[in-house]
Amino acid sequence: MAFGLGTALLLYVHLKKRLSITYGLLGALFFLSIPIIVKLSITVYVDLGLLFFSTASLLLLFHWLETGKQRKYLILAGLSCGLAIGTKYNGLLVLFLLALMLPILIIRSQPQTKKEAGTAIRATVFFCLAALVSASPLLIRNAVWTGNPIYPLYNRFFNRTLTVSPADQQLGTTTDKKIESNKEKKNSGARGVFARRYVLYQENIWQLLFLPVRIFFEGQDNDPRYFDGRLNPFLFFLPFLSFLGITQEKKQLRLEKMTLTAFSVFYFLFAFNTGVLRIRYLAPILPFLVILSMYGLKNLEKLGEKHASKIGLTKLVWPLTVSLLLLWNGSYIQQQFVKVDPLSYITGHLSRNQYLTKQIPEYPVMQYANKNLPDSAKIICLFLGWRGYYLDRPHLFDSHGNPDLLLSWLGQPESNVDMVLQNLQEQKISHLLIRADLMVQWLQNAESHQQELWNQLSINHLIAVHTHLNYILYQINFRSVR
Repeated sequence: MAFGLGTALLLYVHLKKRLSITYGLLGALFFLSIPIIVKLSITVYVDLGLLFFSTASLLLLFHWLETGKQRKYLILAGLSCGLAIGTKYNGLLVLFLLALMLPILIIRSQPQTKKEAGTAIRATVFFCLAALVSASPLLIRNAVWTGNPIYPLYNRFFNRTLTVSPADQQLGTTTDKKIESNKEKKNSGARGVFARRYVLYQENIWQLLFLPVRIFFEGQDNDPRYFDGRLNPFLFFLPFLSFLGITQEKKQLRLEKMTLTAFSVFYFLFAFNTGVLRIRYLAPILPFLVILSMYGLKNLEKLGEKHASKIGLTKLVWPLTVSLLLLWNGSYIQQQFVKVDPLSYITGHLSRNQYLTKQIPEYPVMQYANKNLPDSAKIICLFLGWRGYYLDRPHLFDSHGNPDLLLSWLGQPESNVDMVLQNLQEQKISHLLIRADLMVQWLQNAESHQQELWNQLSINHLIAVHTHLNYILYQINFRSVR
């Protein structure tokens, strides 16, 4: 929440300087009440931190250009970008985009008679170095601990020389080509976002083509089909209005609008091409869309004043638009207040454990593990979405992209139950924590040998020790229980 408030303050300061106090306050309020920002403010994710540091970095670059290129602002911009990297690896994309845009910004801001590419290159190098210095504690720690500065990304590239256990060799050597072939298929266009949604949700061609627009209108919380979050439709419409009369504006303002738009578009395209659309993955562009929306509202206000003498109702367009965009956000906040029900905990009506059990379905199973499993227990979590905050026992998160855990072993054609058990034993895995409904969904889309292997494993070697709703904690018995 603190990062959300910090970002709102950045927007207020920027918009107050560019427009007015009214638009500064309105922009901050609009940003804080956007549904996905509200959701992230009450959820244990790092996206708001990434959003804050990336916003600070770009706005500091604008300030650096505006104040005569004082070096301290360039350094602060680079340090902020590095902190974005340290918060989440999506910050690497922020660094990449800003490093590409900075030379263009510098050259375009120079007088026509004095275009110096050298100055732009030096400033960009300086910016990148400051970012790397800021991110270096994380990168150095990862390199020392894992041999990979950006662990777990590209782990196979950085750790090509690591030794492989005999069991892994037995599983891997005969199937490497098949696995690589499968990965290529998954990473190809046939497994891209369009094909994925066509297969999973049976969306037609028009639904697929309008995905970039639908994401602003159809979002729903906790539903991957509808982008797992909500935005505000005005974030789509109002930025277009920000370009009305742009040719008559000051050069600095034109550059800023073009940069905000370019960053938002390219970042959106990257998120769009990851294959899994989540609105929170778009978080870094939301402050910039808010800024553009405020410029759009300002132009709407000017249009209303200009045509007020001809059409009296045009004066109502601006207040009506502001009311609608805030009502959209306010409706979501009201729904979240009812759902989260903070007063039941604040007033003492529910204890901490009762409240967490009500809000977090996996919490009771994790508490059972914390109280009943030995300290030596080690758990693989399947389909938990990396949510292990309340799990005190050592644990790993399995996913489709992890080549060294259960789902991957089940997918290898030469694998059998004994090999899977041997791998689990070598990694000292003693328990599985599974979200059952998603496991069933995965099995329905799995190949027949994966389904058969899982059935053999679950029937003969897994003992359910605790269950709550869709969450099951299994103990692994390395001898058959049947």
